[in-house]
Amino acid sequence: MWAFLGSGEFEDWHAGIDRELVGERTGPVLVAPTAAAHEGAASFDGWASRGVAHYEGLGMDVRVLPLRTRADAERDDVVATLDDASLIFFSGGNPWRLAEAVRDTPFWRRLTERLDDGLAYAGCSAGVACLTERTFDSDAQDMERMYKPGIGQFRDLLFGPHWDIVDDWIPGATAAIAASVGPGETLIGIDEHTAIVGDGTTWRVAGVAGVHVLRDGTWTDHAAGSTFDLAIA
Repeated sequence: MWAFLGSGEFEDWHAGIDRELVGERTGPVLVAPTAAAHEGAASFDGWASRGVAHYEGLGMDVRVLPLRTRADAERDDVVATLDDASLIFFSGGNPWRLAEAVRDTPFWRRLTERLDDGLAYAGCSAGVACLTERTFDSDAQDMERMYKPGIGQFRDLLFGPHWDIVDDWIPGATAAIAASVGPGETLIGIDEHTAIVGDGTTWRVAGVAGVHVLRDGTWTDHAAGSTFDLAIA
């Protein structure tokens, strides 16, 4: 099962989503602040602490994934943390840097195997945007330099987290991102403090705002509480 959050990781609004993702499984939740590791230890540790506090508050076993660099994603002990996990949560930061750390590594190959046998995946912001063939380098200063290779877990797809405030960061960015979506591709814009939860085909919108899907040149909008079908996996 997947949960893609537009923003607001480790806050009370997605506690119900966390419980749904974990279900009856008893394995630990892995908190992965990898996308913020390049910002330094204070940023990585800060997000890790918030994640631990959030899941401990829900009464769940939680561990911090010690994955900061690509070298970590090659380590046997880091890969082994996936073996009994119930849920992995990648928090925000830079989507491209997260993708660079895990793409085509033993860690990501094992994660993909575990997705097939029950591991749930949740991501917020960078933890969502990293999953596609192309993603965003959020440190880039302009739109022309923003696109970089993603993990490639999903093809012909682009995620837009923070969709309702993207233009506040870069005026005109939402129109430019939408214009970059070619024939056969799909854009999923996820507003702040909003998520989609699903199995890769059927999705439920949770949170406070909406989700916006651009496909074949047509937008569809989905409010919190609604469901929609979209096969991405």
